[in-house]
Amino acid sequence: MATAAKGPNDALAGCLGELDWSPKVLARKINHVFGTGTVAESAPYHWRDAGRVPRAPLPTMTAYVLSQELRRVVSVEELWQGRASDSVAFVPADANMAYTWNPQGLAHLLEDWVLGGLVDRRRFLAVSGSGLLAVVTQYLDGIAGRGALSPRLSEDTSTDPLVSQVEQNVPLLQQLDDEHGGARHLPYVGAQFRSVGLLIHEGGHTDAVTARLIRALAEIGQLAGWMAFDSADHGLAQRYFVTALRAAHQVNDRALCAHILADMSFQAASRRHPADAIALGEAARRASDGSTASVQASVLSRLAFGYAAAGRNSDFERTSAAARNLIENRTGSQMEPRWMYFLTPNHLECQAGYALINLGRSNLEQENRSLGRRFIRQGQDLLETGAYAVQKGDPSQRRAMFEGAWLALGYSASGELERSCEVGETAAARLETVRSPRSTALLRQLASDLRRRQRNPYVRDFLPDLEERIAKHGSPTRTVTATVGS
Repeated sequence: MATAAKGPNDALAGCLGELDWSPKVLARKINHVFGTGTVAESAPYHWRDAGRVPRAPLPTMTAYVLSQELRRVVSVEELWQGRASDSVAFVPADANMAYTWNPQGLAHLLEDWVLGGLVDRRRFLAVSGSGLLAVVTQYLDGIAGRGALSPRLSEDTSTDPLVSQVEQNVPLLQQLDDEHGGARHLPYVGAQFRSVGLLIHEGGHTDAVTARLIRALAEIGQLAGWMAFDSADHGLAQRYFVTALRAAHQVNDRALCAHILADMSFQAASRRHPADAIALGEAARRASDGSTASVQASVLSRLAFGYAAAGRNSDFERTSAAARNLIENRTGSQMEPRWMYFLTPNHLECQAGYALINLGRSNLEQENRSLGRRFIRQGQDLLETGAYAVQKGDPSQRRAMFEGAWLALGYSASGELERSCEVGETAAARLETVRSPRSTALLRQLASDLRRRQRNPYVRDFLPDLEERIAKHGSPTRTVTATVGS
């Protein structure tokens, strides 16, 4: 229950005034971040005007949402004048991660993962700006130095049944994500991550076994981070990514470090934080120096998406072309990392395709119609060659759904509504088997686009089916899209 009234809450009123929000808008923002029905739309009026303090964890949720939008930290203490306390269930993704970048620091992080286990009830809130960069700044600035273990140790091929089992399991875990989306099997992959963490935490291994286990932990952590990102659980994704980055650093696997930083860049761009995306993407590019052409191309494709999110058109085109050139001219003489299996020339083209559609839609919103239409047309041409139409038995279902949703958005933006509905129907049909809130959010955007076009006969036929499928199969979006810290 809310605590008794104490008079108007001037701190809350001041924050709402800065944002030009009504209390109803605040309620809607809270419900968007934490789920429909979290708070009644009338409740914040009582908080602002009568000084009532809501039941936990709403004080923490409210402070978090306001911090996001104001781009500065608004503490629970400040907002509620000491009459509410922070909820221990909601913590920033960077909480208790400021350890040194050495084996002891990694051990502290693994202890947190292992002790949390399946009963961990914490909800990690995504961080941005200085808060996000601070957890990786020692690596970015070179202060972390070299990792403790030689890369040659992690490449040891001696037979060890335990390590072999762990390593052989990684490609199978990756298939779960490809086929079913991040949300379906994230708890299982997270359990595998903690299991390997427990093996490392217990110790007693040779240096070679330890190095191989840490490298496997980094690969599984990267996958778990990606799956959490696909699940729109952005704070948890950041926590996995940072732990994986620190593990990869300990075995001096610069290519994997670059790959993880590039994923973090892509996540930041997807969350509409282009400055973070560019900072992380450019760091990933530096870390990828000396890696195989495929690794460098993959990193550049993520950086290009960050440039597109920032509206830096020429930088996007230049970087995207560099990635394509690397793939087209690779010789195949270098051994690719095992986690680089997914990158094909077509996959790279499709990544550029949805970046172009994103860029084109942004330009249309800014009334740059000629440029916007050109970008969208280029993006459509690239995505038409991709995975959006693969059969249901194909293992690339999550990719197909994501690319199909982007392609349908491209056609809706260009006014080609028959084609938008046709492609959208194919993508929406995958909701029955793919649990990817990241992709579902795109289909929700498509439904929003089409609601404005309901006079069109193709839209009238398709839109009710799309909305029904989203309601039935699309899990609620948990996207956290703004800033804690700045």
